[in-house]
This record gives sequence, C-alpha cells and structure tokens, in this order.
Amino acid sequence: MNVWRVNVRTQTLSQEPVPKTWQRLGGRGLLARILLDEVPPTCDPLGPNNKLIFAPGLLVGHMLSSCDRISVGAKSPLTKGIKESNAGGRTGLQLAHLGIKALILEGHRAESGWWVLHLSADGARFERAGDLVGLGVYETASRLIERYGSKVAIALIGPGGEMRMSAAGIQNLDKDRQPSRINARGGLGAVMATKGLKAIVIDASGGKKPPIAHLDRFRQAQRVYIKALVSHPQTKIYSDYGTAAMVPMCNGFGGLPTRNFSAGQFEGADRISGETMRKLLLQRDGEAKTTHACMAGCAIHCSNTFADAQGHAVVSPLEYETIGMTGSNLGIDDLDIIARINREINDLGLDSIEIGATLGVAAEAGLMDFGDGKRALELISEIRQGTPLGRLLGSGAAVTGRVLGVERVPVVKGQAMSAYDPRAIKGTGVTYATSPQGADHTSGLTIRAKVDHLDAKGKVELSRGAQINAAGYDTLGVCAFAGFGFSVAPETIRDLLNARYDWQVGDDILQQLGRETLTLEREFNRRAGFTAADDRLPEWMTREPLPPNNAVFDVPEEELDRLFNW
Repeated sequence: MNVWRVNVRTQTLSQEPVPKTWQRLGGRGLLARILLDEVPPTCDPLGPNNKLIFAPGLLVGHMLSSCDRISVGAKSPLTKGIKESNAGGRTGLQLAHLGIKALILEGHRAESGWWVLHLSADGARFERAGDLVGLGVYETASRLIERYGSKVAIALIGPGGEMRMSAAGIQNLDKDRQPSRINARGGLGAVMATKGLKAIVIDASGGKKPPIAHLDRFRQAQRVYIKALVSHPQTKIYSDYGTAAMVPMCNGFGGLPTRNFSAGQFEGADRISGETMRKLLLQRDGEAKTTHACMAGCAIHCSNTFADAQGHAVVSPLEYETIGMTGSNLGIDDLDIIARINREINDLGLDSIEIGATLGVAAEAGLMDFGDGKRALELISEIRQGTPLGRLLGSGAAVTGRVLGVERVPVVKGQAMSAYDPRAIKGTGVTYATSPQGADHTSGLTIRAKVDHLDAKGKVELSRGAQINAAGYDTLGVCAFAGFGFSVAPETIRDLLNARYDWQVGDDILQQLGRETLTLEREFNRRAGFTAADDRLPEWMTREPLPPNNAVFDVPEEELDRLFNW
C-alpha cells in the first residue's frame, strides 16, 4: 500500500511509500501520527497549512463484518484541536482496494470554483463541479452516481460545508448508494471546502483487495469472530431496533437529554423509542426497512430506512443520537418530525448532534419553543439560506451560546455533547471532559458497564479503559458494535492482524494501539495550546442538579488530570 498525496493548488498526485513509523497504524491512529508529523498544531484550521486526511483502518478491505470504516481527520475548525471522525459505507473499502494507506489532501485551491477529485487505478484527476454548487447532499450524490456509475464510492459535502460552517461533515455513500454515512463531527466538511472539493469519487474497479500474508489463518480467525458476533445477544437487539434501542435505556438511567439538558427523563420517550419505530415501520411497509446494513458484509444490520405514512423513504438511518438531540433535547416526541429534521440536516451536510444541541441552545434563548418541530425546521431553513442567523446556528452550539448569552451550553472543547447527559452517566462524562476529540460518546461510551452510573467513584478508570479500546477500534477501522464479537473472542484481533500482515503482535494489541493513538492526539493538542483546563465539563453541570436524580457532575478534577497516567 502507498500514501497518495494530492496537492489541490497544483492539482497533482504523488504516490509515496509508507514511512516506517506509519506502517503499523491505520485509521484514527494513523491520522494522529500524520497530523503530528505534518500539520502545525497552531495553524488556522481553514488555512493552507491544515491537511485533510482519509485513512482506512488496519483491518479494512476484506468485507469483514463491521470492519470497513473510514477515518477522516484534520485540525478541527470547531475544537481547534485534533479531530478524527469515522463513518461506514463504501469509502474505506474502495480506498483500500486502490492500495491507499492514507489519502492526504494539502494546500488551498488555486482558483475559485469547485471540483470533483476522481481517484482510480489510473491515478487522480480534477473535474469541474460548478453544476453541483449549492445543491444538497442527496441531489449531488444522485448526479455523481449518474455521471460516474453506481459502483463508485463517493465522499461529498453539502451547502453547510460549502459555507465553511463549523458543524459541517463529510457524507459517504452506503452500500445501497445512499449518502447517509457521515464523518459528522468537528467541522471536517468545512476543511474539505477549503480544498475546493465538492466531492471525491473513488473508483476501485481496477483495484484489488489488500494482500493477506496467511490466508488460512485469517479465514479461521474470521470464522471465530463472526460466530461470536452473530451469537451475541446485542447483535439481535441492534438488528431489530437499531441504535434507537438506547432511548429507553438512557431514559431509565435519567440521562436522556431533555429540553437543552435541563432534565434527564422525557415524558415522550416511549413515542420515540426503537420499539415504537420498529412497529411504525412494519406497519408502513413500502420503502421502510427496520434493519439495514451500511457496509457490505455487515452481519449486524443496525441501520434502518425511515419511511413516511405513504411508505416513501424519508431518511436512512434514523439513529439514537439524532433522536436524542433533535427529539427529546428539543422536546419533540414525533418520529415523523424528527425524521424530517434529520433529512434536512443530512442534506445540508451537517452534524445532527451539533445542530440538535445548537437548536436546544436557540430554544433556551427564545428563538423557538421546545416541542415546536415546525419552528425547528424553519431555523434549519435559515442555515440553508445562509442568513446571518443561519450562519450562526451552523457555527455550532458553543458559538451560538456565546452570541445569544446562554449559559446552559452542553459542549467540551467547543464540541457539543452526544445524547447522554454526563451528570447521570458519569463515566461518559469523564470521556467528554478528557477525550482529545472533544465531547464525543464514540471516544469512550460507558453506559453498558454494570456499575452505579450516578456514583463518581471509579469513573476515571472506567472511562480510561473505554477510551483506550475506542481508540484501538478506530485505528483498526472497526465499528463499535463489532466489539460485541471481539469482546467474546478478543484473541481474534491478534490473529487477524498477524495473519493479514505477518506480524507477531500479542493479546493486548488493541490496548497498545489505543494508548499510542491517545498519546499522539494529546501531544498534538498540547502543542496547539490545550491545558488541563480544557479537560473539564461546563461549570454549570457541576452545580445544576439534573432531574429526576438531582445529580451533578462531581468527579474530582485531580482525578480527571490523572486519567492519562498509564
């Protein structure tokens, strides 16, 4: 495999051997290494010295269930620190089939206008994309598929990215050609816009799967892993209900964000639960799907397609994070409205977690009433129009809160919290506070741990383990839900890597990768000017009790500061 380096100013491609220090990393870990090696940590995130990097994980390329994710990274315009965001879909698989260890986009576009970057076995070429400017993600994807064929992978931005909004992500096609898998967090869509790219098209028709050093051993490890994954009870739950299965669980713990994190239980939780959504979709039939895979070869099928009352597809998927942040967090208990909000946010190419949190702050400031889905859609329309208010909202919750004078703003390092209130689920609160990525549940979610989540004791240790494992999985290119299988058969991670690369790694390779990745990320942030003061939750969460348990976040600061002392 090689490093593909594209200079968007000169519109040239160079293919380079992989440096020795990069060879045993992939995905999130490789991004951290490249960013630390090549990007000045104090640079302007939207300036010419920042780089946008696509990196498949170490296990990507073989349609191993839930193991073909793509990591995208840069210095974040939202957090001003290091950022990795990963997604499912086709992008990681096809980059790996082209033999790309990392795709590094550098420089600023040489002239005005927008481009499509086309990658194939023949190399790279730039094509004008003027006809796509201003179009939403869905129409853009449709036109690109018509132009380049149905077998390509596509990573693209929407109008939010074009406007360089800090809440903008990068959308990827799923296996069924829907642009539904988003590298959502941290404003990476805005960074892609600085490169002048509306889309990247990856055509791997002339490529091949990455080589496997010991095929029989790889297949044996694969069989053990798949058996463990399919037999795990959580796989069945996620296949039936998707991530929306988290609604009653989080609500039961008193940690479901409600009306801008002012409460932890929502009276309408049953109406927006995974059980309710499954029943609704089964009744509607048509294009509705209660279960769906975003990646080829996935055995979990945790995705879905939400359809309206006529059976017409609205959005795929409707996930827990969106339900929590644009549903209960806004006081909305109607899945049809939440799905419409989700589609509009997707079409703009924005992060539904960030926008959900931002609308909650806007409601706190009086710009909408909680429960008013119509007004929420009107505010999202302001974003599409690029009005001053829309641009404010597209800048994210932290900026919106400062401008509107709101104290209850649920952010860490400038990034909105996911749909788990950290006062009720304190291990995840520790992750929010200390992760180099900013508030992000995927950096170390602890809700499934069998502990008293309201007790501050032991939560730093709990978060430490979760963060190390999450960083390790992201470096492998593995979906968090693949952990259901790997937790039962952890030796298969070792066996798959040794068979794939002819390595001799040990049983603790996941933790080794995780610790190395976190160390690199923290070093980038340190050089960018981050201190222990950035590893904190908002002060109001330490003194404002969260109903119904009246909990505050009370993990001692001195314990937070010891988390990364391995």
